[in-house]
Amino acid sequence: MAQQYVVTISRQFGSMGRSIAHRLSEILEIEYLDRDIVEATAKRMGLPVSVISEEEENGRVGSNFFRRMYPLGIGVPNLKDEIFDVQKNIIRDFASKDSCIIVGRCAESILSDFDNRLSVYIYAPLEARLKNCTDILNMDLKTAKGMIKEVDTARENYHRSYCAGYTGPFDYRDIMLDSSKFGIEGTAAVIAGIVRERWCQ
Repeated sequence: MAQQYVVTISRQFGSMGRSIAHRLSEILEIEYLDRDIVEATAKRMGLPVSVISEEEENGRVGSNFFRRMYPLGIGVPNLKDEIFDVQKNIIRDFASKDSCIIVGRCAESILSDFDNRLSVYIYAPLEARLKNCTDILNMDLKTAKGMIKEVDTARENYHRSYCAGYTGPFDYRDIMLDSSKFGIEGTAAVIAGIVRERWCQ
């Protein structure tokens, strides 16, 4: 009989980690949680989804929404910290209810005390990520180079801010996979094989 489990996916930009997570959810027939977390956070905080998304993406404290409300900074909460605390509870709620896949948001650290957890880090060489960005994500090369640098830096800073004792990509991760070796389908299949061996006997 299958046990309840959770797979967390963290990734370098352009490694196709989100697409791999989505494919994995199809193979394992379990829920894939990404935008659902944003929507649940917005609902709990009583804020527009766009505000939560902007805070997650821009790496700055205080969204345009709050800067417009408080142009002098008076009364502006540390919205990033508040969002993290809310998302932490949402992630733990999702993981406690049923088997699922959770993308990003320091889930590997947030769920580090869960016994049936597999934390995966998806990476790829820069050349392969640039090719993914131009061929699959339809970016021009200059934009792709800028996005890879900016997003990878933002993700590392986010982990250093919110993962206790975080020093680098090896922390909190059980396996690391180079998606350029296996592709989306193959990488998802490798992860699915590990999950089935451990929890779906």
